[in-house]
Amino acid sequence: MYKIVLSLALVVALIFAVNAEVYYEENFDSNWQDRWTVSKAKSDYGEWKWTAGEYYSDADNKGIQASQDARHYSISSKLDKPFSNEGKTLVLQYSVKHTQNLDCGGAYIKVIPEGLNQEKFEGDSAYNIMFGPDVCGSTTRRVHFIFNYKGRNLLWKKTLACETDRLTHVYTAIVRPDNTYEVQIDGVKKESGNLEDDWDFLPAKRIADPSQSKPADWVDEREIADPSDVKPEDWDLETKTIADPEAKQPEDWSEEEDGAWEAPQIPNPAYKGEWSARQIPNPAYKGEWNADEIDNPEYKADDKLYKYDSNAFVGFEIWQVKAGTIFNDILLTDDVDKAKEAAQQVLEGAKKEKAMFDKQEAEKREAEEAERKKAEEENKKREAEEKAKKDAEDAAKVDDDLVKEAADALKAESDASEKSEHDEL
Repeated sequence: MYKIVLSLALVVALIFAVNAEVYYEENFDSNWQDRWTVSKAKSDYGEWKWTAGEYYSDADNKGIQASQDARHYSISSKLDKPFSNEGKTLVLQYSVKHTQNLDCGGAYIKVIPEGLNQEKFEGDSAYNIMFGPDVCGSTTRRVHFIFNYKGRNLLWKKTLACETDRLTHVYTAIVRPDNTYEVQIDGVKKESGNLEDDWDFLPAKRIADPSQSKPADWVDEREIADPSDVKPEDWDLETKTIADPEAKQPEDWSEEEDGAWEAPQIPNPAYKGEWSARQIPNPAYKGEWNADEIDNPEYKADDKLYKYDSNAFVGFEIWQVKAGTIFNDILLTDDVDKAKEAAQQVLEGAKKEKAMFDKQEAEKREAEEAERKKAEEENKKREAEEKAKKDAEDAAKVDDDLVKEAADALKAESDASEKSEHDEL
């Protein structure tokens, strides 16, 4: 019996494997430009560079890199044939490497329907799904996941942090025909849920009854002034301001010219402010009024929120302040296992990439430390030379002063001798 069950399972798996389909796969070989079209919608789009970067798992495993700072980028690739994901799981996956330590810019991919003029691909061009990381300073570091539904681009209600280091990471979006979804980063599930719950595809199922209104006698004040609370008799004895007791009339003040002098006003520390009765719970309070909920007549269930009849292109339409992001390993499929296998292959390579990156960073730190020590030694040497020079100059100055003092003493002695001889004569 066990063998029969196992055999059936294998048959089912084989049938699924045969029926599984890869709609698009891109690993950017040397002929990649034959499959991608750079938009001409703007004259100043940034240039794409084919490179593996300065650190990698394999120098021949290259992607496309945004290469110029403070530029928009727009590029797209046409699928061999458009497809509909009706009744099927849709997996969108690709890898991202921010070699520049991205501080502000997008790195998301778009799935685009038929009808795109690739040379006019821009931000306003229609798309079905937009997915991937977006970074801007310390406040925006999230994964975008946007669906277009009946002409509206719907933002994800959830917030998922994206990776912001300089290494390769794999982003995976899975959309299932039961209107559920899953988001993975590096093969690990980070979020999941239901499309209707986490995006505003549809209006609310239930709404407040618009025919109802709050009754005129409805009391919704939680607290009221205590009617038994009475203002103290001495409350208003103190004024808001008083004359500054430390102020003195200026000595040059003239009452004839300046008028009678008055001390400036300052806040009165004894002033109690406006009196108000203390608040107590309102015994008539009925709570917050809410209309009864009714079924929303505008709500119509849609069990195919996930579905797009036409998926025909993939593209990147982004802005980067500091360029350098490398994109690679793009996959569109209905096979979750195929995507998982592809992701694991990328992540295995990423281990080698990290080792190379860590080595380069260590060498960079060593070179910087050596340069720092060299500069420190040169600075010490320069300071020592300057000190020796100054000491020599000071010593020479002392010698000059001693010679001058000796000369002055001899002159004084000579002058005194001459004077003595003159006096004797």
